Amino acid sequence: MNLETYYRYCLSKKGVTEHFPFDTNTLVFKIGGKIFALSSLLQWENGSPSINLKCDPERAKELREQYDAIRPGYHMSKMHWNTVAVNESVSDVLVKELIDHSYVLVFASLTIKLQQEILELEN
Repeated sequence: MNLETYYRYCLSKKGVTEHFPFDTNTLVFKIGGKIFALSSLLQWENGSPSINLKCDPERAKELREQYDAIRPGYHMSKMHWNTVAVNESVSDVLVKELIDHSYVLVFASLTIKLQQEILELEN
């Protein structure tokens, strides 16, 4: 997966916005004002990209046991976030599935009113 594919995939989801709240290097994607994915642009440029994604705690543990390229979330809650090293042992299909999972988890945490507003947005 390349940066363009990652970028377009995240932005293709309903209601997603992009931000740089921490610095000019860390690209953050949010739904309803809450982070669901973030990544260092410098890591993509250096050829060692990774993405922090929210994950169900049980699934997070299973994924970490199954893949060396999936580790506890860097600078995030180790229970609820994973850092996924892109282009290593994790397929692009699984990376997209994990982005979807993160998006769904964060979307579900939003208020019903905000969820409805997002669902009513046009793509």
